[in-house]
Amino acid sequence: MTTVMAASCSFVCCGEEKEADKAVVVRFSNGSVQNADKLDFSMFKNTEESNPRKKTRRILVAESDRLSYVGQNFGVGSMKCNNLCKYYVGVLNKQTMTMEVHEAQLFNMQPVIPGETTDSAKLQDTTQTYREKVDLLIEAFGTNKQKRALSSRRLNQVGSETLQQAVAKAANTVIGEKGLEALQQEVADAESQGDLALHLPPCNANADKREDVYPFDELLSPVEFGALEQGGAKMAALTPEELKKMKDDGRCLSIVKHLENLPTESESRDKTARCAFYLSLLLKLARERNVTRKFGQEEGCPRVIQGKLFKTFTVETFNNGRIQNMVSSSMRVKLAAYCLALLLHMGNMTADLTLLHRDLGITEARMTEVAKSMRLTLVKPARGKGDNIELQDDSRLAALVLPLIKYDHFTERRKRKKMH
Repeated sequence: MTTVMAASCSFVCCGEEKEADKAVVVRFSNGSVQNADKLDFSMFKNTEESNPRKKTRRILVAESDRLSYVGQNFGVGSMKCNNLCKYYVGVLNKQTMTMEVHEAQLFNMQPVIPGETTDSAKLQDTTQTYREKVDLLIEAFGTNKQKRALSSRRLNQVGSETLQQAVAKAANTVIGEKGLEALQQEVADAESQGDLALHLPPCNANADKREDVYPFDELLSPVEFGALEQGGAKMAALTPEELKKMKDDGRCLSIVKHLENLPTESESRDKTARCAFYLSLLLKLARERNVTRKFGQEEGCPRVIQGKLFKTFTVETFNNGRIQNMVSSSMRVKLAAYCLALLLHMGNMTADLTLLHRDLGITEARMTEVAKSMRLTLVKPARGKGDNIELQDDSRLAALVLPLIKYDHFTERRKRKKMH
């Protein structure tokens, strides 16, 4: 008599599994499938792998000759049991008699009938705003008062859209007639007139002394003036050959004029030299576009003066992930006004506009506008003699005279002669 013993099998755990290694268990909502071999299964996963909430989303599709089934592990149609507990499936290998256990997730497969998903798609439309949803509720269930208010609001909305279209059409017509460049120039001119008033130095129009109209301490504080001691000493020590070279360069004519005629008295000489060094930094800054933190290092600019220049005469812009300091057109107007005020203190309340506008690189008309905005008196010097006659004829001076002049742009226009 022989005893036949049943074959034994061993239990093997699958270890740590990835999301793609999970087994899939499906359940059809409309019954059991008799010919499961004829179904074609496809698994789709979400492409946003970096999103922790969406990277595990899966859609399972089963297609047959008669009908298609769709199941998903997220949203309304998903099975909540996947979140409450874990399911495992054992797979027996008959050759090695070992059983591997894999984690599984369940899908509820629902039949998809073409043409019947339109209403559900409308109900799940999330592109509508809160206001649009409330309006739909008012149309369906609102009172007569609410419906009248809704109708009135929609009429007003249509009226505003019509007005916007009319304004846009009129703007296009004006652009077509005048041209875009001419309109941009008019806007720039209007903004420049406003910039002149906003970027002038602090002014005390009721001052009794000319030196107090544009106070020197407002241009350079005592701390800033003290920091210019070393730079002023360099300016005072320039030789005639170095001054001639600066004059030949043609960018520091205002500075050279004062350095060639430095006062003999020590205190006045030191003040003029320090102001000349500060003025050279202002003129250099006016010709820059984008300013780096290395500005003024070659000239020996003190840190406190560099901070003042960046804070007062530049605007911060954000470009390519970095903050940059830029000298805009309005800042150039501000630089011209402060340079003119500084030259007034250096030249006994008189400044040469012609030399300054050449140093700044702006037009003479622009420089004249700045001087008029500062309520200065424009002076045309007498015709000179000698080698500098051409420069003297072209020069135009600005003087601070009390009481200050208030210019009227309309009265300066030439009157037309009447035809008799």
